[in-house]
Amino acid sequence: MGRHFDSIIIGAGQAGPSLAGRLTQSGQTVAFVERSLFGGTCVNTGCIPTKTLVASAYAAHMARRAADFGVQIEGTIQVDVKAVKARKESILAKSRDGIENWLRHMENCTVFHEQARFVSSHEVQAGSETISAKQIFINVGGRAHVPKMPGVDQISYLTNTGILNLEELPEHLVVVGGSYIGLEFAQMFRRFGSEVTVVEMGSRLVQHEDEDVSAAIKGILEAEGIHIRLNAECIAFDAADKGAWVHVSCDDGDPKVHGSHVLLAVGRIPNTDDLGLQAAGVVTDEHGYIVVDDQLRTNVEGVWAMGDCNGRGGFTHTSYNDFEIVAANLLDNDPRRVSDRIHAHALYIDPPLGQVGMTETQVRQSGKPALIGTRPMTKVGRAVEKGESQGFMKILVDAESKKILGASILGTGGDEAIHCILDVMYSDRPYTTLQRAMHIHPTVSELIPTVLGDLKPLA
Repeated sequence: MGRHFDSIIIGAGQAGPSLAGRLTQSGQTVAFVERSLFGGTCVNTGCIPTKTLVASAYAAHMARRAADFGVQIEGTIQVDVKAVKARKESILAKSRDGIENWLRHMENCTVFHEQARFVSSHEVQAGSETISAKQIFINVGGRAHVPKMPGVDQISYLTNTGILNLEELPEHLVVVGGSYIGLEFAQMFRRFGSEVTVVEMGSRLVQHEDEDVSAAIKGILEAEGIHIRLNAECIAFDAADKGAWVHVSCDDGDPKVHGSHVLLAVGRIPNTDDLGLQAAGVVTDEHGYIVVDDQLRTNVEGVWAMGDCNGRGGFTHTSYNDFEIVAANLLDNDPRRVSDRIHAHALYIDPPLGQVGMTETQVRQSGKPALIGTRPMTKVGRAVEKGESQGFMKILVDAESKKILGASILGTGGDEAIHCILDVMYSDRPYTTLQRAMHIHPTVSELIPTVLGDLKPLA
């Protein structure tokens, strides 16, 4: 029998390290098991590296547009991919090293840099040692899904992990998957100088969004020279001398596209297949996600699952909120629940999309009597002054309760301005609270009260 701890945490993503801090502060001994890179997806292959690259792509884009602002730049704008990668690596390394150093120097916390595997419901094999605890918290995250598409095993392909390590610019990047991850990389590499084609099986991009949002995003990307191939229902691959052929089978356009590089961005799967969950008796669903209740408890007493592996969010902010819920319930006598939170997410193309609450489609499906307000970003002074007036904002309100149901802002600053709306939704106040607020000029947020002052029945 190996060492016993008060708690074991498996995985150093967003939820795990912060929970270790709270548990050790409460006097518990904690075993922290991480098999690979500290910081999880966000720090290593997600938010931090991709948004760092987005910033570099934005700089290149604005440099090319300099003349629009009366600024003269001599010569052709060149992107040094190795320098872009080095900047990204330096930024994420600080975050990753900071998390690892925090855990390794945390009092009452023992770090195991090993693969974890359950031996029983409260015993875990960490490398060569078996450790046990009354409480175990699973925070193992997810990875790119590689479906068994015809020919995929015959080509070299990239996922969100591999594409971050490129040191040369793809001549033609073919992105398979027209959703959040794929579109961010598509625009990014187009701005770096690659030819880019997005191949999507569905009839439109980002299908979780409303149709008008999808159409506007498609227009933004096509205006930058990105090729969009929709209705690609029979995607398949063939090897080529350089790169790969991607069979598209669309309603129009060439039946196949040649890419020097292929990025697969067709969803995520949880890292639960090698944890030995059966030995622990922990139940997963048909996709491998750990089944949890409203307080993130699994079916096994004393075992919780947080972050991407529980299928209850899939974002950095939902993962961190999972930590807050678990800590509040365990340590603060504060009964918080997953169902208390309002859905919120962003798409970090440029301009970004911020979306909270219900979409227009969901409101219509609910049958609620609703009001809607919209405004194009061309009518937002801040956007016009910046020369970034693409997109629009849309807000939906319950006609009876006057509570805000949801909103989408596709436009410059939309990922920040959306929080004005989200916070009023959390405060459970009527939309008039926000409508009557005096916002600062000139901002994107100042137009939100204006939109709310011009609501019309949802037809």
